[in-house]
Amino acid sequence: MVFSSIFFLLYFLPIFLLVYHFIDKKYKNYWILASSIFFYAWGAPKFIFVVLTAAIVDYSLVNKMHAVENPTHKKRWLVFSLLLNLGLLAYFKYANFFIENVNALLESMGMPAVAWTEIALPIGISFYIFQSVTYAVDVYRGVNPPVKNFSHYLLFILSFPQMIAGPIVKFNHIAHQLANRDETADDRLLGFYRFCIGLGKKVLIANVMAVYADRVLDGDLHAASSAMVWLGIGAYTFQIYFDFSGYSDMAIGLGRMIGFKFPENFNSPYLSGSISEFWRRWHMTLGGFMKEYLYIPLGGNRGVSKNRMFFNMGVVFLLSGLWHGASWNFILWGAFHGLFLILDRLFLIKLLNKLGTVVSVVFTFLIVMVGWAIFRMENFEAMKLVLEKMFSFQSGAAIQLSPEYWMILTVAVLFSTVTAFRFGKMAEQFFFHQETASVMGHLVLFAVAMVLLILSISGIAASGFNPFIYYRF
Repeated sequence: MVFSSIFFLLYFLPIFLLVYHFIDKKYKNYWILASSIFFYAWGAPKFIFVVLTAAIVDYSLVNKMHAVENPTHKKRWLVFSLLLNLGLLAYFKYANFFIENVNALLESMGMPAVAWTEIALPIGISFYIFQSVTYAVDVYRGVNPPVKNFSHYLLFILSFPQMIAGPIVKFNHIAHQLANRDETADDRLLGFYRFCIGLGKKVLIANVMAVYADRVLDGDLHAASSAMVWLGIGAYTFQIYFDFSGYSDMAIGLGRMIGFKFPENFNSPYLSGSISEFWRRWHMTLGGFMKEYLYIPLGGNRGVSKNRMFFNMGVVFLLSGLWHGASWNFILWGAFHGLFLILDRLFLIKLLNKLGTVVSVVFTFLIVMVGWAIFRMENFEAMKLVLEKMFSFQSGAAIQLSPEYWMILTVAVLFSTVTAFRFGKMAEQFFFHQETASVMGHLVLFAVAMVLLILSISGIAASGFNPFIYYRF
């Protein structure tokens, strides 16, 4: 089930909210949990039992880890927990990739391939696993004690607003909200507004950009001109941003409607003046996870040599690329970004600062677009052709682009850069970061939300094309 579906918008969500806001407070968490299990089972009925079983086992392992005082035994229980979670991730997400590469190697040596039944990928497994890891590691570090109520742990792991595609929520950020949270009328309304804005970003911008990105990048690349390839990559650049940030807005809005405050996940990343800044603005909860649970344990950048720091950064971004998908293009994408992060440290940020804000933002945006070309094209021959076309400036066949494309592209550019200006900063604060609102503020926000909701539902009903990029990660 996806948020931008007719079933979710017209049936699941209204029924969920209606029951939630009328039942007694002591039953609210159970209702969220039951609804979340149904939500996940709707799209992956076979895997809900895997998730529930893993959660039960991991909850027991972390409790045993917390109960022992011997540091060696404590670390041993942590290792068991990590092996469980990362083992599940490796099996479901990377086993097919591993066997495919082994078979390719065997076939190149004239040896028979390994027989293998392809494994289906459970939706949202990466986000579920990462939250489990943060819980176990934080309990081990003494950041927070283990939760006493198993249903609260399940709710943290399975809460449907953010389970499928984030944001990645650390347990200590919402531990107190699981047991006792305040739900105000402002929170419910502002959450609803945020959800509708995210839905509009997804349906009215990302879906339209996706049509044109697919038309160019899945079409006859040999015949396409360089200009058309750039337009296709441009469409994908805005598709992936509005797709994922739209989902994050919807998740944050849904959480707020039921009293949860989830962390922000995006901060106008296409205004970044360097790749280092881009990764402070893009998928911020993943960046925070990688820094706290991988980069710093590897040694980080404090008290280590420059070569060791670059090694740590390279490992983090190779694994970040692999996290996005079991394919070599994702690993290459991670390495590409890792390379520019190292270049930033060596000289690039100093150079870009001298060249000025406009040049640095444009340069970074172009580097990000090249990265998205690598990210999008899983076939290496197609990737090579796209990159060649982008920088060879060839003429070729044109693909007819409708006025709708140019209009939505203009809107996408404006809405991903508007926060660079004073009015944009004020609008972002007004629409995204209010704690309360005046009567006039609510009237404006409600009107905007209802227009976006109606247009989005109409767009979904009129088209069967409604992919979510990050559902497969």
